[in-house]
Amino acid sequence: MIVCHCQSISDHDIRAAVDWMRAADPQTLITPGKVYRALGKRADCGGCMPLFLDTLHKAPAFRLPDAPAPLRQTG
Repeated sequence: MIVCHCQSISDHDIRAAVDWMRAADPQTLITPGKVYRALGKRADCGGCMPLFLDTLHKAPAFRLPDAPAPLRQTG
């Protein structure tokens, strides 16, 4: 499905960019701007942003992995 008509970005493109960024750095903060840059594109009119954000949030790799449990301090 086309999410951004101005830049011809599909939901598949967004998920692929998120997967690529997460594989490159598991702790990275993924933002719409970073997704656009990863795809070599720039936001234009902004009309797609609600659908873009919804697609981004639903991408399985969007969320950070659970943080490890804190170490117990002795002392």
